[in-house]
Amino acid sequence: MGGKRFAVLLCAEDSEYVKKKYGGYFGVFVKMLGEEGETWDMYRVAAGEFPDDGEIVHYDGFVITGSCNDAHGNDAWICKLLNLLKILDSMKKRVLGICFGHQILGRALGGKTGRAVSGWDIGVTTVHLSPSSKLLGSLTMPSLMSVIECHQDEVRELPPKAEVMAWSKKTGIEMFRHGDHIMGIQGHPEYTKDILLHLIDRLLQRNFITETYANEVKASVDAQEPDREAWKKLCTCFIKGRL
Repeated sequence: MGGKRFAVLLCAEDSEYVKKKYGGYFGVFVKMLGEEGETWDMYRVAAGEFPDDGEIVHYDGFVITGSCNDAHGNDAWICKLLNLLKILDSMKKRVLGICFGHQILGRALGGKTGRAVSGWDIGVTTVHLSPSSKLLGSLTMPSLMSVIECHQDEVRELPPKAEVMAWSKKTGIEMFRHGDHIMGIQGHPEYTKDILLHLIDRLLQRNFITETYANEVKASVDAQEPDREAWKKLCTCFIKGRL
């Protein structure tokens, strides 16, 4: 019998920098989640590349990445992704959504997404983990965890039957779960501070953020460390069904 199989649904275009230094976002996720004996594949869903029904069956879990697109948008690939996520839910496949992935899961399952009321959240954010979350029960996790964030959208309303697993000062739904097989995280557990600083420069170049804000964020990023190991443990245990 072969090892477990996982697929990364890539919702963004890799920057040249991330490609060169990390092997693209696929490389970043495999570094965080991959273990010996597993097979990891990638589908560039933002470019219209999707697994077909025959392929879906063979995967034990899926990871949905971040994106520059809005999860509340109606691009053809986003509509196709929403449909795929509904199928994965009905098959009870394990799905981990990160940032845009978290938002698109919220939307696919019947929640509401949109621009964050409090504006951009970029930097290292402290999130409060719910002590009552059933999914976290088997893991010894701290009640406060720092994570790298970079978003201007959010899940505004939970899907029916979903549970909030974490929140922060700026964002009411930092994490949610739907059953035991779907989990969304608004932050970026997979990011290094280096990736974030590079992204801040890209956002500034594209005039998405002001120079003043970019400088403020960079200073705050220097001052705080994300809890990368704790997030890695949580995400790995979830996607491998160990929670």
